[in-house]
Amino acid sequence: MYRFAFRACLQFSMVCGIAAMFSAFAQTVPQAPEVVVSASRVPLPTERVGSAVTVVTADEIERKQMRILSDILRGVPGIAINRAGPAGSLTQIRIRGAEGNQTLVIIDGIEVNNPAGESEFNFGTMLASDIERVEVLRGPQSALYGNDAVGGVIVITTKRGRGPAVARMSAEAGSFRTASSRASLRGSNERFHYSFGATGFTTDGTTLAPKSEGGNENDGYRNQSYNVRAGATLAPNFDVSAVARHTRNVVETDLQPAVAGVIRTVDANNKTRSRQRFGRLQTRYALLDGRWEHALGVARTEDNSDAFTNGSISFEAEGVKDRYDYQTNYSFETPNLAAATHTVSLLADREKDAQVTRSAFGRSDLDFTHYGYAGEYLLGLWDDLFLSAGLRFDDNEFFDEATTYRLTAAYLLRGGATRLHASYGSGIKNPTLAELFGFGPNFVPNPNLRPEEGLGWDAGIEQTLGGGRVTLDVTYFKNRITDLIQGSGNTAVNLSGESKIDGIEVSARAALSDRLALRGQYTFTDGQDSNRVRLIRRPKHLASATLSYSFLGGRAAVDLGADFNGEQTDFEFSNEFATRRVVVLNDYTLVSVAGTYRLTDRIDLVGRIENLLDEKYENVRGFEGSGIGAFVGLRTSFPVR
Repeated sequence: MYRFAFRACLQFSMVCGIAAMFSAFAQTVPQAPEVVVSASRVPLPTERVGSAVTVVTADEIERKQMRILSDILRGVPGIAINRAGPAGSLTQIRIRGAEGNQTLVIIDGIEVNNPAGESEFNFGTMLASDIERVEVLRGPQSALYGNDAVGGVIVITTKRGRGPAVARMSAEAGSFRTASSRASLRGSNERFHYSFGATGFTTDGTTLAPKSEGGNENDGYRNQSYNVRAGATLAPNFDVSAVARHTRNVVETDLQPAVAGVIRTVDANNKTRSRQRFGRLQTRYALLDGRWEHALGVARTEDNSDAFTNGSISFEAEGVKDRYDYQTNYSFETPNLAAATHTVSLLADREKDAQVTRSAFGRSDLDFTHYGYAGEYLLGLWDDLFLSAGLRFDDNEFFDEATTYRLTAAYLLRGGATRLHASYGSGIKNPTLAELFGFGPNFVPNPNLRPEEGLGWDAGIEQTLGGGRVTLDVTYFKNRITDLIQGSGNTAVNLSGESKIDGIEVSARAALSDRLALRGQYTFTDGQDSNRVRLIRRPKHLASATLSYSFLGGRAAVDLGADFNGEQTDFEFSNEFATRRVVVLNDYTLVSVAGTYRLTDRIDLVGRIENLLDEKYENVRGFEGSGIGAFVGLRTSFPVR
């Protein structure tokens, strides 16, 4: 009864809020970020971007208070989250119906997809602390970023020091014996900038194995993350910068034993310990009053994990990615010819992926190297039409040479109140080292696998109302993926035919008053394989909404959020994993509320409730999500002299 009453009140408040939206045009809405860094090889003003991109800012992260980044990304159009249990569990992100390992993830310019982990990034290891912004670029982007960018790209930028030195600290505790703490020091002067951050997170968690199937043992999670970002201007127009990140994780896991009947998740004394180290060093030099730039960078990604069964190591994996890249950008104008602006970018990179694995079944030590060469041309005409064309050539030692491309357009109407945008491009995803040459108790490697290829386009309209107080964006997208790689029996094969994915993304934001704001999104995705069978773990319907309210002269704020995940399918295995059938996972809605109150000029009281309705749900078959949880804490900041 209380759930029904709460839902009724929530729906009523949302309807009232939408009605109030159109009567509040006298107020001012916060403006969208002015520059997007992911949609091109150079930063672009948002109105010039033809691709579909969503920006999540540090302010949104702080207001929602979610400590795991994937929980924040539920509010981004086109994103489906699949987490195998409570916080810290293996977490995949699928963009526009593509596979989890068809999403490229970049942190501070470092590609962090794990060569020893199916060439994808486990978002279960990524806390939301020290993040300045997250950009989600949707659609095939291999012309810009190369391998892994079939579904899209997620670009994460950590905080940078600006102005006098400031120290920040916070601590909180709550349900499931959860505790977390954060500390940072940031600052800059005319020549240097620096940022140091450290975060600790621990929880006893809840059971992975569904309680309805006998699970009763809590599975905990521990995370320690350290982040450093610094830079210096060594001479006029010449600077050097460096970033480094180190993360240690321990997550307790359960077991799916091979049995003759249906495979179930059961309580077990298992855990996985991982260590991630990312780093990048870059120099940048500008000529001709900044119109001609050169950037040279080197980056390294290390992702190691050890799986323990009953206290003994059962599996070890080490993934390493080394990358060297050079980019040059040249910008110029032709004012007498359509008032045109031009930017030409050229890029060359070399990347080596390596993995080492060890278990009772054997040992592997594998690597391959590939080279990429790319170019992009940006053209602006009459200050209202913006076009781009990108082309990339990849030379891989194992596969045929590959060429990918991308075209985009953005057109401003009615003084910018209406923006038309569209993109068309291709993507590529190479087979993983494990699929090509891996091993296992019954696995047969397949060195003849072909890269997966994607082709997609989107078109949409963004409309601003009430002088910028309400913004609505509607986008239609269509993706086609061929040579999709899938496990078949005891090996991996390229599927014949074409997987088809179509959908619609709708996003909106509005200022209902100077103290009340509303944001929301809805995504419809229809994904089918070549046999017209619905793709697993792709809900057709995804939606989210956040209502933000500030009061007491800005000293207090509260955010009410709801994330809806529609019905989806997944595989249920049986007969010692030899057979499987498709099962349906029910839809669910996660409601959260977060509040902040400024106790003094330097101390804030924060608190939140997650899964307010205590929803029971799975978004991976056999792994149960967390129930209702409440958390409270303090945060402070002060200058350092």
